[in-house]
Amino acid sequence: MAADPEAYGLLDAEERQRWKALKREGDRARYLAAHGGVRRLLGRYLDVPPGEVAFVREDCPLCGGPHGRPAVRGGGVHFSLSHSRDLVLVGVAGRPVGVDVETYPEAGTSDLVAVSLHPREREEFARLPADGRAAAFARCWARKEAYLKGTGAGLAGGLPRTYVGTGPEPATVPGWSLTDVPVAASFAAAVAVREGH
Repeated sequence: MAADPEAYGLLDAEERQRWKALKREGDRARYLAAHGGVRRLLGRYLDVPPGEVAFVREDCPLCGGPHGRPAVRGGGVHFSLSHSRDLVLVGVAGRPVGVDVETYPEAGTSDLVAVSLHPREREEFARLPADGRAAAFARCWARKEAYLKGTGAGLAGGLPRTYVGTGPEPATVPGWSLTDVPVAASFAAAVAVREGH
């Protein structure tokens, strides 16, 4: 991924500190592309220069601490950002939204991590042939993380708690619209948007 030389100038102090902590040049370039891109997009929605988009953290729905979903100061729009390798996914909505993109895991990794899924998902996963497990796991994980990011609970919200399914279509999650997003080969992605107002 090519570096975005203008993006660094758009970042706030906290983003610059996170960028500086990245050791590999490729990771730094991806960070600038993702965060510069989301600032440009939100700036258009909010009709402000990208460098003036101010971020805050909402209160955590689990403990009330100031480490919940990232949000735009003053509201007006909700957003979510995810990236995996060189693929970036951004969701913007008028209500809480979560997105996630995942690369297919290496052989065996999905078997090790699947134990942390919902009991029904673990059963579905165990019945799959070995050559279908990586895609099914990535689908399930992307759905689950999109939903948990949308709620603001993140992974602390409990991977086994909510059933999203491993099959070709996501399961129904009460109060949320959960949709798979078509992306590049060997990746899975999903978006979760809270229903209602």
